[in-house]
Amino acid sequence: MDLKPDFSFRPKLDLKSVAHFPFPQIPNPLGPLAALPGAWIGHGFNTIWRPNHTPGQDRFLELNLRDETFEANAVSGAIPNRGSLQQDINMFGVHYLQQIQDSNLHEGLHFEPGIWATVPATSDPIEPPTVVRMGSIPHGTVLLAQGTAKEIAGPPAIPAVNIDPFPIGNPGGHSPFPEQNLAQSTPFRTPAPGINGINQAMVNNPNSVLQAAIAGQTITHTTVLEVTTTATRVPGGGTASTAFLQGTQHGPNADAVQVVATFWIETVKGTGGHPDFLQLQYSQTILLNFNRLSWPRVTVGTLRKKTPVQVPIQWIDPKIPLELLQQAENRG
Repeated sequence: MDLKPDFSFRPKLDLKSVAHFPFPQIPNPLGPLAALPGAWIGHGFNTIWRPNHTPGQDRFLELNLRDETFEANAVSGAIPNRGSLQQDINMFGVHYLQQIQDSNLHEGLHFEPGIWATVPATSDPIEPPTVVRMGSIPHGTVLLAQGTAKEIAGPPAIPAVNIDPFPIGNPGGHSPFPEQNLAQSTPFRTPAPGINGINQAMVNNPNSVLQAAIAGQTITHTTVLEVTTTATRVPGGGTASTAFLQGTQHGPNADAVQVVATFWIETVKGTGGHPDFLQLQYSQTILLNFNRLSWPRVTVGTLRKKTPVQVPIQWIDPKIPLELLQQAENRG
């Protein structure tokens, strides 16, 4: 999925004021996304409620252990955004491809091409620097999730999350369904061998898989990316689905109405003489609406970067002034 080697954004009209470092405290055009370029490989866990057509049973709970790869490449040049209420702005970004297979059944589950980008602070609307993820899902949904980024010294604080369905618009009314109890036999949940390696604690709290993955690790630094398709953090964002998924006056087939995700890019201290390494963890909840309920689909993953990659700043931003480039190199 590489772009042509000579591809670089070159706006036909020069931007009057280029934000060479959209996050001023980070001397890199990619800001908190600077560690993303490269190949990552790892594993994860997925839960999804699906519509079911058996009389008297409107749902099926699919559970998957996952093998995953994530490849990202920096985009050269400032990506222009034209403004009418304020001066034009620019973004910098990476394009990515995520590929996922079922670990037990060795079947393809998901692939997602997309873009992560940094957005500088804006005056109209008045917003701080943000990050945005634009993804395309082959089942018939596209998403634009925007949010904030922060740096912390040490490991992440990963909260618990559940998959309890709830009435549309009333998340406080959530309650578990019988299919969530692995001790209770049901034909309406993924059967063995598809759930080999999945236990009750994982179903109760999918984020426990992330917590277990970092138990015993020494994480010295974490970059936190928190994005959502709702306008709760910054204006804009959203999902769009095909007519089949969204439905009409009779209701949706299975409409993805909201995505909330947190990504943690972690620096992990090496052991036994091995060097430190980069690790990417994420937790994503998609709300699927059908049969008058919102059904949380929770996906989590832990991936390690295969090979260190450092993209030259002047390749990402060919028009960066020499003095800023020197500052970045000195600070780096």
